[in-house]
Amino acid sequence: MNLNSLRSQIDSLDRKLIELLNRRACVSSQISRLKRSNGKSLYSPDRESEVLRRIASVNKGPLSNKALEAVYSEIMSYSLSLGAPLKVAYLGPEASFSNLAAIKRFGSQVAYLSCQSITDVFLQVQRDAADYGVVPIENSIEGAVSHTMDMFIDSDLKICSQLMLDISHNLLARCPKDKIRKIYSIPQVFGQCRIWLQQNLPSVERIEVSSTTRAAEIASKEKYSASISSLLAARIYGLKTVAVSIEDSPHNITRFLVIGKTETAPTGEDRTSIMFSIKDRVGALYAMLLPFREYGVNLTRIESRPSKKKAWDYYFFVDLCGHKEDKNVAGALRALENKCKFMKVLGSYPV
Repeated sequence: MNLNSLRSQIDSLDRKLIELLNRRACVSSQISRLKRSNGKSLYSPDRESEVLRRIASVNKGPLSNKALEAVYSEIMSYSLSLGAPLKVAYLGPEASFSNLAAIKRFGSQVAYLSCQSITDVFLQVQRDAADYGVVPIENSIEGAVSHTMDMFIDSDLKICSQLMLDISHNLLARCPKDKIRKIYSIPQVFGQCRIWLQQNLPSVERIEVSSTTRAAEIASKEKYSASISSLLAARIYGLKTVAVSIEDSPHNITRFLVIGKTETAPTGEDRTSIMFSIKDRVGALYAMLLPFREYGVNLTRIESRPSKKKAWDYYFFVDLCGHKEDKNVAGALRALENKCKFMKVLGSYPV
């Protein structure tokens, strides 16, 4: 079989794909109209999770599940853009890691709103200036993002979804590596790339700025300067990629939350996040955790934060396996609520 024959096969398959994608888009339009008429949100994390699991179960290759997930992210992004465009708020300027996380979850067809702080993300969603917000909650190296946890104390917003983003740091510049005299980035990134920088650019001045995007912007204007930023920042500011993945740890992952005003239905593979405060007495925390053991609920994370209302008074944040509507989880939460001073379910969402 020659090259022209193979290309003809590709052309024929492309025509069929386009026809099927347009047919799918027509059905999506009908679903969107039905949802709007019933006052439902166009974004359904439970349905999204179901679609991706089904695709993975029928995929026989050679395309990987990850590759198909990227394709379907854009297909579903179009569905979300039908009618009134969905707006998603995120932390940081364009090309920040929160921006990358938002694009990974919602695709390129929705509208995005840049926010200067985590507080601002919450406020934009609370005021209906955005339908959803994307905020970091923990990093595999740095640990919990305390500001996000603190915002949940007084906010009525719910966690609708979560996603993991591999954090990759890249050296960007308009000159060769041996010509670089200054490097711009944020303190955390310099810390996560310390070994690489010491081995490759030990005498180069390191200058801290407000964001990795701002670092890329400066490097694009200053001669013999570089930034440690995302590959998206390289495209936006016309920088060359001098070195990729220069982080010291290959397991640098940040977990992000999608926050909104809607509840997410059970999928069978869910996580629930809660927060509670306890009465100040000996063994109080131990007593709070007993219901989870009694009902067979596995805990995946527990963090404490000072209440800021009284010295040595704390809120506890817990992630657990299962949906709040699951029988064992519902039983454990009822038992916990009877024991603690205050409890709030922050949301149940697909793993």
